[in-house]
Amino acid sequence: MSEPVQQGPEPDFVQVNYRKYDGALHWNLRMRRLGEDEHGVWLGLPGFGLVRKGHNPQVPIPEAHIILFPRDAWWTATFNAAPRRTEIYCDITTPPRWPSPAEVTMVDLDLDVLLKRGADLPILVDEDEFAEHQVRYGYPADVIGAAESAAAWLMTAVAEGTGPFDGTHRHWLAMVDDAQA
Repeated sequence: MSEPVQQGPEPDFVQVNYRKYDGALHWNLRMRRLGEDEHGVWLGLPGFGLVRKGHNPQVPIPEAHIILFPRDAWWTATFNAAPRRTEIYCDITTPPRWPSPAEVTMVDLDLDVLLKRGADLPILVDEDEFAEHQVRYGYPADVIGAAESAAAWLMTAVAEGTGPFDGTHRHWLAMVDDAQA
């Protein structure tokens, strides 16, 4: 298991902005910075924290969750506390970028890798949306290839419990209750 890196002058809260390929705001929320390790930066949101899709009203999510933002990888990974049915939810995205220490942004490329609580194997979802958006947004061939490669890598890593899917997230998820504002 990895040990957290103590944070220095980094902000306590980070604005998370997932966008679509045309730049439109998609999922967005404000999360507490928990720390970072060899896998990337970990942010957390306690139970009943607020999330927003686009510019719609904010809605509470009953279960606490954390999101891992890896360095230079084409995905992000959300780990949900019980009893949420989806334990791990990986979004295939462009590599997360940090315009400032208080904001992270990436483009959601539709494909998702999910592990349902209690399941042995992950599933790949939204392949139809990915195909539709390739046409609608004109995804370049390198973006399509990177997204498909990321999805294949995640399917294997989640199934085999390697990398950040080896239980490392439990340490970070346990910190969320202590990190409430």
